[in-house]
Amino acid sequence: MVGFMEWSSQTAEELAAALHAGEVTSAELTDEAIARIERDDKVLNAICVPDFDRARAAARGADQARARGEVRPLLGIPVTVKESYNMAGLPTTWGMPQHRDYVPAEDAVQVSRLKAAGAVVLGKTNVPLGLQDIQSFNEIYGTTNNPWDHDRTSGGSSGGSAAALASGFCALSIGSDLAGSLRTPAHFCGIYAHKPTLGLAATRGMVAPPAPPLPVDLDLAVVGPMARTARDLTLLLDIMAGPDPLTHGVAYDVTLPPARHERLGDFRVLVVDDHPLIPTGSAVRAGVNRVADALADGGARVERHTPLLPDLAEAGTLYTQLLVSGSVARFPIEAYEQMRARAAALSADDQSLDAARLRAMVFSHRDWMEVNSRRELHRHGWRQLFAEFDAVVCPITPTAAFPHDHNPNPLERRIDIDGVEYPYFDQLVWAGLATMPGLPATAVPAGRSPEGLPVGVQLIGPMFEDRTPLRLAELLEQKIGGFQAPK
Repeated sequence: MVGFMEWSSQTAEELAAALHAGEVTSAELTDEAIARIERDDKVLNAICVPDFDRARAAARGADQARARGEVRPLLGIPVTVKESYNMAGLPTTWGMPQHRDYVPAEDAVQVSRLKAAGAVVLGKTNVPLGLQDIQSFNEIYGTTNNPWDHDRTSGGSSGGSAAALASGFCALSIGSDLAGSLRTPAHFCGIYAHKPTLGLAATRGMVAPPAPPLPVDLDLAVVGPMARTARDLTLLLDIMAGPDPLTHGVAYDVTLPPARHERLGDFRVLVVDDHPLIPTGSAVRAGVNRVADALADGGARVERHTPLLPDLAEAGTLYTQLLVSGSVARFPIEAYEQMRARAAALSADDQSLDAARLRAMVFSHRDWMEVNSRRELHRHGWRQLFAEFDAVVCPITPTAAFPHDHNPNPLERRIDIDGVEYPYFDQLVWAGLATMPGLPATAVPAGRSPEGLPVGVQLIGPMFEDRTPLRLAELLEQKIGGFQAPK
């Protein structure tokens, strides 16, 4: 038998093989996971809503199903779910105190898919207030710490899931991503995550309380998988992918095209590590270069410049405008009037991201349509780029995990990049590079900072060709190594 510490480090793929071979039962895996959470989560605070009784019952059911000969992709494997997903019988608060007691009546579509695949859900993981931060803390559940350094954030808004995976609490987790919420926690905690193509995976039931769980086409946000290996990401994405049966019928199937290449030497990769709107920290730049060198060493065609790359400054501004205009659309009218007065007072020459955020808060529909038209031009530019390249390697954020910063006014916070401070939310431009046009992006570990913190990069791929960056992630994992457990 594999011991306690070893099962917790196994991948979902390895656990599935061990369960199939009869080397361990789901009940044993679940008991070990719960024991580990009870032992280690006091200092991390990753699991904000435990569901251990139902998890043990589900594990017993999985063992019985396996004994009957049932075969399902996640049968008996312990997983977690981001707090923002509805789970019948558990609170869904999005960290908002006024919704502390909101308990939905039905599971989100992705929770249903996890359960149908046989997964054992251990509980829900922590998030920031309204999912609107690069950290994970709120008044209800407190702060999630980074497993590598408890004085630093695990990232947001899927920070609880990333900390849980890095700490061996579960084999898989599901999160969401609007502003790097899958990729940034993966980068900060040294794990893998995949932001799918916009619209690939149904989002119903991943909705702020007390809104009804209706099928909606989101403008930027996606739901996606988190894991400790690239292959596990693909395993979970195959379960999550597909539109909502309420709008497309239960028989509707989605078939993603295969990866463009199987061998590292066949990939054509563009490496980008400079952004006109924010500097790249030295530790992150080193991670990008580590990946670029590995790709070149593996025979891939690696280039640093191309006229095909859409304008990064405009991309960052467009993303900021789309993100903010959507986020504040339901603000009270009094707040809207105050923002309109502040926006009117801006100098026409002020083209900073701070100014773009403020102007976007009071967008008219006409303003939004103009920005959306510019987005379509960028999407076309990406299509042309991906005729010549298979993936783009770039940062996720400019730095490794930063110290906790709970200033109640996030606009007053600053991000320290190699000793120089910048507006806190400006660091989102790298995440927005894939989000604004709706492209898939895989976050992969790329080494350590001089302080020993994890550093990740993202592999951006062509729209609806999610298997291409996922395959590249797998090949890179073989070349430079992947997840390493924090000490």
